[in-house]
Amino acid sequence: MTRAFGKEVPVTAHILVIDDDPVQRRLLKNMIERAGHVAHMAENGRAGLDLLDRKGGLINVILLDLMMPEMNGSAFLDALAERENTIPVIVQTGQGGIETVVSAMRAGAFDFVVKPVSPERLSVAVGNALKVDQREGRSRGERRGRAEAVHFDDIASASSAMLRVIDLGRRAAQSNIP
Repeated sequence: MTRAFGKEVPVTAHILVIDDDPVQRRLLKNMIERAGHVAHMAENGRAGLDLLDRKGGLINVILLDLMMPEMNGSAFLDALAERENTIPVIVQTGQGGIETVVSAMRAGAFDFVVKPVSPERLSVAVGNALKVDQREGRSRGERRGRAEAVHFDDIASASSAMLRVIDLGRRAAQSNIP
């Protein structure tokens, strides 16, 4: 929560979901968007790293499946550690044995949820991760370089009204009118 005009306003976070199951990705996307956040999707660890390279300064929390082809969750956590990336990672898996939990936490996971995760549990995990993210001074504005401009492609929306606003903004940006 942040204060705006004297009221508590929820913070909109950008959450990267890395899961090979398209149904699970869709469910998580719906849960995240209903909570007022923006969801970014990747089908495996390699695609997640590529997305982080493109939008790394934008992502606040990563929701990571452990069992995936090409690059699994453990390899992804190792790659994050090599990059010295401190984005909080919430690990999820259908196999919630104690060894799996301990291994993921040692590899740098912030939290652990078992599939299928309830919206309430996911909300608590994301909320806790966002508190850590903010405490570490990693708000989107601070992470974006001063020379790096915000582009219209950085705006995520599915609303037809908002898409019209973005289109109008693009056209206005091309004019010389102050």
